[in-house]
Amino acid sequence: MRDYPAFPSLRSYLDWCRESGQFCMIDEPVSVRHQMTAVHRAVLEKSGPVLEFAHPVLDCGARADVPVIANLFGTKERVAAGLGVTFDRLEDLGAFLADLRSPSPPEGVRDALSRWPMLKAALTTRPKIVSSAPVQQVVHDGDQVDLSALPVQTHWPGDAGPLITWPVVITRPHGTQAQDVGTYNAGVYRAQVWDENRIIMRWLPHRGGAKHHHSWTRANEPTPVAIVLGADPATLLSAALPLPETVSELSFSGAFSGCRPRLVPAKTVPLLVPAEAEIVLEGWVSPTETAPEGPFGDHTGYYNPAEPFPVMQVTAITHRKDALYLSTYTGRPPDEPAIIGEVFNTLALPTIQAQIPEVRKLWLPPAACSYRMAIVSIDKRYPGQAQRVMMALWGMLPQFSFTKMIIVVDADIDPTDWEDVAWALATRMDPGQDVTLLERTPMDYLDFASPQPGLAGKMGIDATTKIGSETNRVWGRVMKTGDADANFAADLVARVLPGMGS
Repeated sequence: MRDYPAFPSLRSYLDWCRESGQFCMIDEPVSVRHQMTAVHRAVLEKSGPVLEFAHPVLDCGARADVPVIANLFGTKERVAAGLGVTFDRLEDLGAFLADLRSPSPPEGVRDALSRWPMLKAALTTRPKIVSSAPVQQVVHDGDQVDLSALPVQTHWPGDAGPLITWPVVITRPHGTQAQDVGTYNAGVYRAQVWDENRIIMRWLPHRGGAKHHHSWTRANEPTPVAIVLGADPATLLSAALPLPETVSELSFSGAFSGCRPRLVPAKTVPLLVPAEAEIVLEGWVSPTETAPEGPFGDHTGYYNPAEPFPVMQVTAITHRKDALYLSTYTGRPPDEPAIIGEVFNTLALPTIQAQIPEVRKLWLPPAACSYRMAIVSIDKRYPGQAQRVMMALWGMLPQFSFTKMIIVVDADIDPTDWEDVAWALATRMDPGQDVTLLERTPMDYLDFASPQPGLAGKMGIDATTKIGSETNRVWGRVMKTGDADANFAADLVARVLPGMGS
């Protein structure tokens, strides 16, 4: 399935960015406090290149020894490349991954042989365990641990302090062994640097890391955690992808990267970590100790209030000799999470269609903080079908449980075209009958419109043509120019007004 060579490390991906003219080195000193975020946002809004800040300036005024990489996935094309394909092949990759997750039995030898690429991709998910690794070329443990030496950004003026924004946080449930990679969770969570050797882990209850932490807490034991900074693009994107809880992101990353993930035993915790990463923070999350995390600016465009979250004691920092620190910012779209969300929207569609076959297209508008609103077009065949689709989407993935509004339209409406959607809302929806309201459902804690933190209502709007028992009226027919007349008009306009184009 790959259109690009394998990217087993962040560095190999950065080499491709350089070769394709999508990389810029910034030699001027730039402060990690506010300045770096301002530069990054200005470049991202212009669909600019990957940035390397060669001389980050720490809060103390000293220059960090570790350069900062930012805007890695600042365009949809680079996100697709991180998955190994060109942007126009995302739908093919999505279909491939849907088959990989739920394969149908082969129909004879020829069909089985045609599935060899799928088999190969499945085999690449098996990690390879190594005894030494670039990420452990330098080891700081015990009293040598000093998080203040890392160029961790303070992104917004109202932030509580330095915040790690691109961590791949690795955990496993209590009762498993370090070699049981299939049980691992790798998620991207907010991690606040509290002092030189402690981090506050902000993982919400519905996320895999929090679930694993809960299993260790029940046993009154600390949770072993590894925070990977600067992983390969496949691992980064797998950690951000809404995979089922039964799928290990570390294993699944092999299907994206085109090569088996290389893992190495961590130095001070019983976990395996990516061997080709730039930096790994090892430690233990307390079963009882918490600290106020925040406030921090988030993807909603607001600061969230400080709330108590578990504390991680960092026991070791391992890194490459010439390590790079990968960072990003989160804020009101556009930001990298919103861009990644657009790509995942395309990537997830075949999987959604496998569960809800009538779905034609799905759009999560980036301006609506990606998953807060969904517009879905369907092939409608029976009364009540729009409501069934709403309920199916809300229950399909944990991320959709935070979607506060779903608009369902017919297949002739383009969900990505607001004018098309507005026309469907204005002509195919009756507010008194076609609005479904739910109360007291799960919601993102950062949603300030919710009457209670983590609990809010949902709205579903049926903007489809009403059929059968849904209406007592004869439904209007859509006006449309005939194909022959449309072709005649296009030809005439092209000859008479050539500047208007086709």
